[in-house]
Amino acid sequence: MTGMLADKVVVISGVGPGLGTTLAHRFAAEGADLVLVARSADRLEEVAQQVRAAGRRALAVPTDITDDDQVAQLVQAASAEFDHIDVLINNAFRVPSMKPLAQTTFSHIRDAIELSCLGALRLTQGLTPALAAADGAIVNLNSMVIRHSQPKYGAYKMAKAALLAMSQSLASELGEQGIRVNSVAPGYIWGDTLQGYFAHQAGKYGTTVEQIYAATAAQSDLKRLPTEDEVASAVLFLSSDLASGITGQVLDVNCGEYHN
Repeated sequence: MTGMLADKVVVISGVGPGLGTTLAHRFAAEGADLVLVARSADRLEEVAQQVRAAGRRALAVPTDITDDDQVAQLVQAASAEFDHIDVLINNAFRVPSMKPLAQTTFSHIRDAIELSCLGALRLTQGLTPALAAADGAIVNLNSMVIRHSQPKYGAYKMAKAALLAMSQSLASELGEQGIRVNSVAPGYIWGDTLQGYFAHQAGKYGTTVEQIYAATAAQSDLKRLPTEDEVASAVLFLSSDLASGITGQVLDVNCGEYHN
């Protein structure tokens, strides 16, 4: 490891069993101390203990980022624990409805936008003073769904498109305070979560995980799917001083499935 984030304090939302946990481990390995955010207290504390065992500080703050008061409490707890905050990673995620828009309820669409976009904005608003003091960085986890218009992804695309527009506006608005705002747009992310989904699909359609993987990966230039570590590497880069001149941009990580 390079220690590219040595002694930085990083807030990571959406620390679930997939990419969020990988991000926590990768940031800690690069020397960062962490504020871990998700709704599940048990999972957060487990990851926090792993980070501490690796020699870094970790504060677990169970938070529903769609709730103003809980976000305010998170900001207060993080500021009490650390005297500076350098990076915010907005990674909170909810499985999309996978229904045509004509069959998707407005409630579901509102929930998707509330979490993906407005939840990220709440954290950004709350942490802007600290990030400005540190000439900090924000990285928003988006999705390659913004690159296509496949059926049944409408509500998810609406939420992620709103997140992208918000990220670009924030880059312009916060730049004069020294805060960089960028996005990472992964394709399918190969890890335990996707493996479980492919296993479910294999059982449903009488095929194998390997066959589903091959068919999915065949659409990419590299003929494979990016791993959680590869997506985390892109997030690390945009969070670090190596990207000090980059803001308002989207870095696609999809092994060449879509070109931007």
